Amino acid sequence: MDVKKYSEILTIALWLVGGILMLATVATAAPNPNFHIYIAYGQSNMAGNGDIVPAEDQDKYSEKFLMLASHNANASQRSGKTNQSIKTGEWYTAIPPMFHPFENLSPADYFGRAMVDSLPGVTVGIIPVAIGAVSIRAFDKDQYESYFKGDGKDIMSWGWPKDYDNNPPGRILELAKKAKEVGVIKGFVFHQGESDGTDDNWRRTVYKTYKDIIDALDLDENEVPFVAGELLQEGNNCCGSKNGGIAQLKNNFKKFGLASSKGLQGNGKDPYHFGRAGVIELGRRYCSEMLKLIDKTIDPDAPPVNLVDPSQSTVPDEPPEEYGPYTDPIEIPGKVQAENYNKGGANVAYYDLNKGNEGGKLRKDDVDIYQPNMGIVVGYNQKGEWLKYTVNVAADGDYGISANVAGENGTGGFVLYIDGERIGDEIVNEGKGFDAYSVVDGGKASLKAGEHELKIEITNDWIDIDYVEFKEVSSQQPLGFKDVRLGMTEAESNFELFDLRGNRVARFSAGGMASAMDYVKSGALKVRGGVYMLRGNTANGMVSRKVGVYAK
Repeated sequence: MDVKKYSEILTIALWLVGGILMLATVATAAPNPNFHIYIAYGQSNMAGNGDIVPAEDQDKYSEKFLMLASHNANASQRSGKTNQSIKTGEWYTAIPPMFHPFENLSPADYFGRAMVDSLPGVTVGIIPVAIGAVSIRAFDKDQYESYFKGDGKDIMSWGWPKDYDNNPPGRILELAKKAKEVGVIKGFVFHQGESDGTDDNWRRTVYKTYKDIIDALDLDENEVPFVAGELLQEGNNCCGSKNGGIAQLKNNFKKFGLASSKGLQGNGKDPYHFGRAGVIELGRRYCSEMLKLIDKTIDPDAPPVNLVDPSQSTVPDEPPEEYGPYTDPIEIPGKVQAENYNKGGANVAYYDLNKGNEGGKLRKDDVDIYQPNMGIVVGYNQKGEWLKYTVNVAADGDYGISANVAGENGTGGFVLYIDGERIGDEIVNEGKGFDAYSVVDGGKASLKAGEHELKIEITNDWIDIDYVEFKEVSSQQPLGFKDVRLGMTEAESNFELFDLRGNRVARFSAGGMASAMDYVKSGALKVRGGVYMLRGNTANGMVSRKVGVYAK
């Protein structure tokens, strides 16, 4: 073959291979974890009413503070003195005005700068969407159209909503989806209320505007805080009396912060707006609140955020988590702790109806794990959900099943499967309340030695699960020890034997504490040598005794 021709073919082949590899890299790109993005929305104080000092606010800026433009504007149209023109959906260095070309300095400007200063290694982004004078209904996807045709028609006639194509919630979501491709939506900053009463209905609507976005972006409320700002309360103010209602938003959100306006002065022109110094300080207070609520972990392996085009600084996706035990296979006989379900993710290792870990403990997936006083449990369980575990059965035999559970309806329950086959009886909570855990019997099952897959499947709503326990069923009689049985002088009572870590290792019947201790010492229970705690309900009430078992 002609050398030149071969070279041309090789070049084309390498170019194709490189292109395929590049496409594969792009396809598996993940957001940069060190690019923290915040959604800022509300009415005029958020939109920006502080005076801009170009030398301080526009000429000086943080390179690690970016904005995702929410509207189009030429530099000549923008307040202050800047040569920066912006286009909707593009990233730019964040300088005021961010929300509309005619607006001024916003708390979001100095919120972002303060966040950058507080978190070395992090780049901060803002999605800015706010409109002066509007009701919270302007940000509700189910109310904004009727609002702008009714109570908000004057605002519509002023043309301010046009910057967002007359759809503020739609613009937020559009930009948030784009931002989520390159960074992490870390939280919301919000300032609104002057145009509404801050009553229960207002609070529900505020929460709805947040929740609609959270759901649309497939985010977890437990990981995305909401920080609201108080209204002007100093001097001649219109609305400081509403701040109590704003504070009550804490009852609507999983993670909530409140930026105080105490001591912040107005602009001296109207009773609604903060002056420049108040705007700057309020932004810093938003930052202080947000820092209390977010995960501030920095990923040292992530590349620096590309400040011109953040899409060039995404990171490769981690490969899907391989299915298998959370740590090691769980030994049977023994306890299967509910929170130790297998790795592998949704629809493989577990199925949960709701997004996010409602309890926020231990694992960052959709299984709801929380920590009552007695330890880690899986809660909020609903019909149809399931969990899988890899277990290792020590020996062929019959095993008794029980579970430590709680619930208040007396109907929430679950069943068990081994390798797809149903075992034991349905386990149902006793209806004593979610703080009252009790051990419920689950029947028996014949198990084969070796490694198996155990599945817990919820049969009725609302049961919290601490653990499921499997115990060997003895083939002997309750005592199986003739000399002890002949020596009984008291009515038979139930006894339990615990190791010194509190694990119950045996349960049996005996005619009094003395007979029970003799039975344990005889070795009939086949437990390891050591010191144990024996507990039983005798004629003298519940009695506990230490007993030694010596290996033979």
